[in-house]
Amino acid sequence: MKKAILFDLDGTLLPMNLDEFIKMYFGLLGRKMVGHGYDPEQFKKGMWGGVEAMLHNDGTMTNEERFWAVMNACMGRDCREDEEIYENFYQNEYHQAKAICGVNPLVAEAVKLAHEKAEKVILATSPLYPSIAVEGRVEWAGLKMSDFDLVTTYDTERFCKPNPEYYRDIIARFGFSPEDCVMIGNDEKEDMWAAEQVGIEGFLVTDNLIAREECHHQGKRGTFAELIQWLETL
Repeated sequence: MKKAILFDLDGTLLPMNLDEFIKMYFGLLGRKMVGHGYDPEQFKKGMWGGVEAMLHNDGTMTNEERFWAVMNACMGRDCREDEEIYENFYQNEYHQAKAICGVNPLVAEAVKLAHEKAEKVILATSPLYPSIAVEGRVEWAGLKMSDFDLVTTYDTERFCKPNPEYYRDIIARFGFSPEDCVMIGNDEKEDMWAAEQVGIEGFLVTDNLIAREECHHQGKRGTFAELIQWLETL
């Protein structure tokens, strides 16, 4: 039995083309905020600058704090004062992006199996988003946040994929050894390479594969259906 099974979300539990999703997501959010008086170029600069800052976070503050520090600097004011507008976006316009995502009928079975095969089941999704945004995508996948013992969001994490410290931080929270954990994802670098740098075994799901020539995964791989078969053997 494993101590922890970690799942990626985007492209793994929730079928999607990540580039298309990000383009639609940022487009929807940009239009929302411009409609509330934000300068479009400043907003774009703040958003991408904030994302970049989170990706290179050194662990001295949460990703949430890192993002808003950059956004506020770009906009020249405290954008958190508009929190209700952002929350309204995630409750409404954000869900339009579901249209470009698929549904995998095997997802619920995989998560159920993981709970039978490990002490903890963790949603190790890129912590670039607030909890309400992650919850939306979890629901699009046909799951609930309560299906996981931990869901990584921008307010809970201090590192981002593909920084191996992201994975080290997660398992240290539970006191687990890396060799007792498994990471399941579709990205050869962010999910496989980064986790393996810490000593976590990886299973690469190939249905929505993001291949990385510089980080070719040599370990276990297969379709989502083959993942189910593999989980049954643990």
